Amino acid sequence: MKLYHLPIFAAAMALATACGSNGNSKEDVALTKSGLNPENFVDTIDDVPVALYTLANENGMEVCVTNFGGRIVSIMVPDKDGNFQDVVLGFDNVQAYADREHNPSDFGAAIGRYANRIKDGKFSIGDTEYQLERNNVRNPNATGADDRFLHHLHGGFKGWQYKPYEVLEADSNHLVLVMNSPEGDGNFPGNVEAKVIYTLLPDNALDIRYEAVTDAATPLNMTNHSYFNLNGDPETDITNCTLELMAGNFTPVDSTFIPTGEIASVKDNAPFDFTLPKTIAQDINSDHQQIVYGGGYDHNWVLDYAGDDSAPAAIVTSPVTGITLTVYTNEPGIQVYSGNFLDGSAKGTKGGKTYNKRAGLCLETQHYPDSPNHPDFPSTILEPGQTYDSHCVYKFGIAEAE
Repeated sequence: MKLYHLPIFAAAMALATACGSNGNSKEDVALTKSGLNPENFVDTIDDVPVALYTLANENGMEVCVTNFGGRIVSIMVPDKDGNFQDVVLGFDNVQAYADREHNPSDFGAAIGRYANRIKDGKFSIGDTEYQLERNNVRNPNATGADDRFLHHLHGGFKGWQYKPYEVLEADSNHLVLVMNSPEGDGNFPGNVEAKVIYTLLPDNALDIRYEAVTDAATPLNMTNHSYFNLNGDPETDITNCTLELMAGNFTPVDSTFIPTGEIASVKDNAPFDFTLPKTIAQDINSDHQQIVYGGGYDHNWVLDYAGDDSAPAAIVTSPVTGITLTVYTNEPGIQVYSGNFLDGSAKGTKGGKTYNKRAGLCLETQHYPDSPNHPDFPSTILEPGQTYDSHCVYKFGIAEAE
């Protein structure tokens, strides 16, 4: 099913190198606006060349992406004083991303095949049951390596965040990545070809589109896993930011983060009510059982305007920088994760910053977690002959002065 051509890929790699160095020699490599050295992202992983790709617009906004994991490495946007701030967490070299043993992370990644969790790693299509890799939530009753975890998360032990995407197109504001995922990848059925298309728009919006086809029915649920910190300093946690969600309901979970199947009103669960803007800090330490389970927010909200990517799904504002982030999507849900499991242990972070608990906020546009096991949830099964189409826009701006 491979649709791309290696000569195009080679040309794209050459373009990326040229853009990264601004035409300078290898000994005199120019840094990106965010301070990244493109040389630190040039490598070959799983026999695929990887590099750093820099997108820019006329406003000076810059987005850096590596095709390893399709990861957004940095996003530079202007604050209320016109100073540019890097508003996502990440590492300053590709090997730090690849080091799953010491730096397990989803920072900035294009997640696949299935973002979020699938209960027990099991699902059925027709009369056939599939057992996926289980790589999330330690099993307290484990007797061996095969049952040390309970559930499947983000594609398994080596989801797409730990694999190189191949580059189909690359220019100054546009990047197309492709992942050819064979049958059995993470124990999923079907061969899948998936594309991630990054486009930096003139209005300071990063447009992300996901497309995929398959030759056998399979669950598919892609998303971006950037950790945003609009304060411009990840050592200032995100709880001071204001969050608004266009969602009157959410999907409660059990103690292992699996949806119960209920669609619950946020009005009946006050800590989850962001229908009017409020600080993330306001209820994040509530004794509400759902907050206790997650150690903060790690939940899927059911969007009021599901399928309408012209309507805002979420708005975040930093009181420090005045930077706003508005999320648009055609997905039915958005997972809000408040960085509860960050612990300061990540090595190779940009600027040597420490990423402590709640240093970043994830806004993952998606279908609901564990959808293959909930017939009442919107289906995530991609059939042969269908084209998967998921759209997300992260648009940055400045809050109006009161």
